[in-house]
Amino acid sequence: MSIDPRFLATAIDIVLRAGEIQLAGMSRDVHVRKKGTIDLVTEIDLACETMCRQVIAQRFPGHAILAEELGATPGSDGSKAEGGGHCWIFDPLDGTTNYAHGLPIFCSALALEIDGQVAVGAVYDPSRKELFTAERGQGAYLNGTRMRVSPSTAVLDSLLVTGFPYDVQTNPGEILDLFGAFIGRARAVRRLGSAALDLCYVAAGRFEGFWEQRLKPWDIAGASLMVEEAGGMVTGMDGGSFAVRAGHVLATNGPIHPEMLRIIADVRSGRASH
Repeated sequence: MSIDPRFLATAIDIVLRAGEIQLAGMSRDVHVRKKGTIDLVTEIDLACETMCRQVIAQRFPGHAILAEELGATPGSDGSKAEGGGHCWIFDPLDGTTNYAHGLPIFCSALALEIDGQVAVGAVYDPSRKELFTAERGQGAYLNGTRMRVSPSTAVLDSLLVTGFPYDVQTNPGEILDLFGAFIGRARAVRRLGSAALDLCYVAAGRFEGFWEQRLKPWDIAGASLMVEEAGGMVTGMDGGSFAVRAGHVLATNGPIHPEMLRIIADVRSGRASH
């Protein structure tokens, strides 16, 4: 796949601008409202997304956009849009709850999907000034230095990370069963509150594995490409092919992938037998 260099340059430009908006917002009182019982949105989410849409509309007016706060444009379901199947998928502020509480673990994440396949990704963490980028077939990079996944070969020697969906309070079931199973088998399990950063950290070798379900495309589209391009493995939690819109993901360094899939299957079979 030959990728127009303007696409990655635009993705980087947008996430860096979003980072500036996010940091500026932390210095003042930010209006927060609820989309759900524990699902928050701030004026910063909206400002970042508005900026993104304006930049893309100016540079690539035929491209589709799928983003968290303001909905979708024609072609954002993965079908071919006016721009020939180009769809930008944007999370303006991944880690909104962290951000609203002043916890500096958040980012913006942008991907470009071409004919249904993610081709470009950019994730920026303004608190640490870390820019993660990837192009399909060209590797993944952290601030310009190529990333590689961890060489760990066993879950027991691995640091894992996960996240909980917004309905965990009313539907904890399998979510907590899986969390407990991995706590009992891994070196440790963390929960940072930003799926995009979780995936980037797998790509950077900081975590060996990440699993989560009931996700949205903007949570994982760009960052999943980071893992693949850093030499890792990305599938669904059932071991099937990864799909951005499927809502679940297992991303690992590769060697521990089969073991993590077995643990997930064991938990699911155990629940089914009860």
